[in-house]
Amino acid sequence: MPAPRNIRNRNAKFNKNITKRGNVDPGKVKEREDDGPRISPALIGFFLVIVVGSSLVQVFNLFGGPKPPLEDE
Repeated sequence: MPAPRNIRNRNAKFNKNITKRGNVDPGKVKEREDDGPRISPALIGFFLVIVVGSSLVQVFNLFGGPKPPLEDE
């Protein structure tokens, strides 16, 4: 079992960290915001081609397909 002085020192160290929460140096916040993940323009273009191309294929299949023959009754 740890000595009471050791426990008090750990608690004091922990309490110092609690009071520092949320108080981040503005320079570090600015650095962190700039490092966000970025999507390359090539990847955006690729997905755009896929989405637009598949929608065009669907439209061509809907309107450009062969017409079924009319049945006489």
